[in-house]
Amino acid sequence: MSDAPLILWFRRDLRLDDHPMLAAAVATGRPLLPVFILDPETDALGAAAKWRLGLGIAAFAQALESLGSRLILRRGPALAVLVELAAQTGAAEVHWSRAYDAVAKTRDTSVKSTLKAQGIAAVSHAGHLLHEPWTVETGTGGFYRVYTPFWRSVQGRDVAAPPPAPKALRGPAVWPVSDRPKDWQMGAAMRRGASVVAAHVVVGEAAALARLDAFLAGPVDDYASARDLPAVAGTSRLSENLTCGEIGPRRIWHAGMRALHEGKAGAQTFLKELVWREFAYHLLYHTPHITHSNWKPEWDAFPWRGDNADAERWRRGMTGEPFVDAAMREMYVTGTMHNRGRMIVASYLTKHLLTDWRVGAAWFDDCLIDWDVASNAMGWQWAAGSGPDASPYFRIFNPATQAEKFDPNATYRRRFIAELSTSPPALASSYFDAVPQSWSLNRHAPYPLAVIPLSDGRDRALAAYSARSS
Repeated sequence: MSDAPLILWFRRDLRLDDHPMLAAAVATGRPLLPVFILDPETDALGAAAKWRLGLGIAAFAQALESLGSRLILRRGPALAVLVELAAQTGAAEVHWSRAYDAVAKTRDTSVKSTLKAQGIAAVSHAGHLLHEPWTVETGTGGFYRVYTPFWRSVQGRDVAAPPPAPKALRGPAVWPVSDRPKDWQMGAAMRRGASVVAAHVVVGEAAALARLDAFLAGPVDDYASARDLPAVAGTSRLSENLTCGEIGPRRIWHAGMRALHEGKAGAQTFLKELVWREFAYHLLYHTPHITHSNWKPEWDAFPWRGDNADAERWRRGMTGEPFVDAAMREMYVTGTMHNRGRMIVASYLTKHLLTDWRVGAAWFDDCLIDWDVASNAMGWQWAAGSGPDASPYFRIFNPATQAEKFDPNATYRRRFIAELSTSPPALASSYFDAVPQSWSLNRHAPYPLAVIPLSDGRDRALAAYSARSS
């Protein structure tokens, strides 16, 4: 059995560089059988996230082929697929990179225990984070609930050097049968929107590494201020690649540290944003209810509305608040949204429109190509006031004043709202090509009136907050 193949179960780790699982497997000298499984958990992803993952799978398959390997595709429950592959290939071990959300942990725990009971070794590896969540503790041995002390705890910690990509991969003598990617139809739910968003994706490991290099070569200098300006290309835009695992967090950390030591002004702010993602996973691991329940249980009695007609106007980018609508349309056209926009639209939905944060989080689940289970949950609860280290509920972002401050020339708003220009740019017009035809939106119709005056929405939110607190 010393030359029996190892099954490498890839999930959200579609890369060769900075890959602890892959490096450990290559070091054994054994034949390697890479596999991606479209299991029910993965199949349940939102439309945009699943479509984008499908593109990443295709790019990763090509990268493996360049090293003399293959990516075997199988569909079905992960345990059944892995047991079948082990029986077909004589594999005695299955390896994977850890996941941290409750659904994935339940699946992985069941897979590991069942494989071991059948005499098949099951080995999980770090890979998704800089530090495993259980290794970062407060002075009293608990987990961190506030970001700033979390940052202070990890900023000076050693981060393992990223393992380099292998130059070749040894495969099994006989390759098992693989599904065909087109049979999975991972982009089916995107419908006509796929052709619009496709113009804005940056897919694969090579593109992700180039994206990092380009950011650190210039924009990082102004990152601390430019990251708040949605009309400016001031961010790394690596979230799309991180969510598919096309770039590793250790690679980003060490590159950012080099930039910091070289005197790049915005490098520390950039590193702190990477650790903000780390903090989200820290909380996800220790308080898994953050994805579906108020992190602070005292918010369970807050009178948020469920889904409603105002929320539907929010989803369609038709609230009559240009900053909100521009951000919502940006998401539909590009599959992503500027972080300043995410804060504004989340605050507007949960506070001005008094709508439950879970309504908004579900829409992001469906529309974001960079959807991330931990960051999405924490971001929404932060904006709503119900989450850890949250924005106080009485801090209600005013979309109009935010626009004046961060989009003073209305460049961003005109970029995505066709009704604001007599000759709208292509990005603004493409929104109407991406949305469902059932919405019956007319690009020549006048821009809608506001759902609610901003002052009225603020007063209503503060009154609800006061009633809850009394």
